[in-house]
Amino acid sequence: MIPYIAWHTIQLGPITLQVWGLFVGLGFLLGTYLATRLARARGADPKVIIDLVPWLIFAAIIGGRLGDVFFYRPGYYFADPVQILKIWEGGASFFGGIIACTIVATIYFWKKKVSFVEYADILAFGLPAGIACGRIGCFLIHDHPGTLTHFVLGVKYPDGVRHDLGLYEALLMGVVAIVFLVLSRKARPQGFYLGLFAVLYAVPRFFLDFLRIIDVRYLGLTPSQYICVALFIFGLWRLYKMYRAPASLGVDG
Repeated sequence: MIPYIAWHTIQLGPITLQVWGLFVGLGFLLGTYLATRLARARGADPKVIIDLVPWLIFAAIIGGRLGDVFFYRPGYYFADPVQILKIWEGGASFFGGIIACTIVATIYFWKKKVSFVEYADILAFGLPAGIACGRIGCFLIHDHPGTLTHFVLGVKYPDGVRHDLGLYEALLMGVVAIVFLVLSRKARPQGFYLGLFAVLYAVPRFFLDFLRIIDVRYLGLTPSQYICVALFIFGLWRLYKMYRAPASLGVDG
């Protein structure tokens, strides 16, 4: 069993850093580094990725908040709309951020006149490592408690040993990040990492959500589970399309 150690803030003199926000920021940096590394290996322009990331951070903040507002706690926010603006108090949906980032990236790639599949695939390569880092922040503040358990990776919460979904997702995405690094030793078709990430994230996340205790549910499923179904279908379609009509391989590393 894992001890319950809560770490919410870091005090640097007059400055207070939020641990969750710090790890999410580090996740963006790590994901960007890996994505630009793959871009250089493939002969793509890493500046396209670097210039896009600030917009993605902004989109993730706004989209994450709106996802929480509309998917998870509409009654709470609409009863006091001022709470929507208090982002520093927490409350963000992962998939709300992903949806917003997808919209922003699509518009950005279109304006830059570059291939969506090529650069979305490069971004997807860095996603698992970035998510793993961000979920470490979730684990440290324990904002995704699960059901009671005797599992060896259960966390000793004050009210009993529970699954910690932040920890599980950090571990799973860490493994996927390592798998991606190993796979990048050989050239892969454009769209490979995009499709594979969609499948490898959607499946475990769908089942892990059954362990959550604080999420809203519609017809027995969380909002994220419905999105996971769509993401899984997209991933299979992307992989099928790629192997039916493979894009330029490039060189991954």
